[in-house]
Amino acid sequence: MKKYILISLAVLITCTVAIAHTAVSEDNSNATSASSPQVYTFEVNGVTFEMVRVEGGTFTMGATAEQGDDAYADEMPAHEVTLSSYCIGKTEVTQALWQAVMGVNPSGFKDANLPVEQVSWNDCQEFIAKLNALTGKAFRLPTEAEWEFAARGGNFSRGYKYSGSNTLSHVAWYADNSADKTHPVATKAPNELGIYDMSGNVYEWCIDWYGDYSSSVQCNPTGPDTGSDRVHRGGSWFSLPRNCCVSFRFSNTPSDGSDCIGLRLAF
Repeated sequence: MKKYILISLAVLITCTVAIAHTAVSEDNSNATSASSPQVYTFEVNGVTFEMVRVEGGTFTMGATAEQGDDAYADEMPAHEVTLSSYCIGKTEVTQALWQAVMGVNPSGFKDANLPVEQVSWNDCQEFIAKLNALTGKAFRLPTEAEWEFAARGGNFSRGYKYSGSNTLSHVAWYADNSADKTHPVATKAPNELGIYDMSGNVYEWCIDWYGDYSSSVQCNPTGPDTGSDRVHRGGSWFSLPRNCCVSFRFSNTPSDGSDCIGLRLAF
């Protein structure tokens, strides 16, 4: 199967840490001050959503020391990755936004402010294509490396095991506190970048095919060229703590959906 690689205008082809701070100037977006990570607000059919700018940098991806014995074999070897700047959703895509774009809500747990779920990777591609047609923008799913860098807090990372804390209950809805359901987005504490729910609530699809890691230094990696499963990350309302770690990886076939899997936008 041909791999989808949707390259964002915000991501440079060359890999340098000192990346130009290109302003995102959009007719329907507003940026916060430069003193904190920039946040851009977009609107589609009356529903607003926010994207956080993640400045490019270099990090160690995979089973780093803070993961301890909770790391699985497919999180190894840990390896150095350098990324260009990009933007990622402040929250998971809500049912309100999915409804505004698609006209339907496939979710098992129904509420406008809950993350959308029961969406396959293929469904997400259709949603993104329609969103881009409505907005004239170039939204996409994050790469697996972009997802993990943002979950770790980007260049503001404090080395937490989970996204934003070493205490999972502070930042995540997961098996021990979810009451077996999803919860409204942004109701737990954010991580160092001001991003919510990158541990728990619902897994989030990434662009990449699932495959083994390499120990080599990488620049803007996009995963294997082919595969059978697509990556999703972050754990869910159903997950044990070790499955909510920032390095944890999971996957499903592109046609499969679940009430544990949703998505987060990037560009």
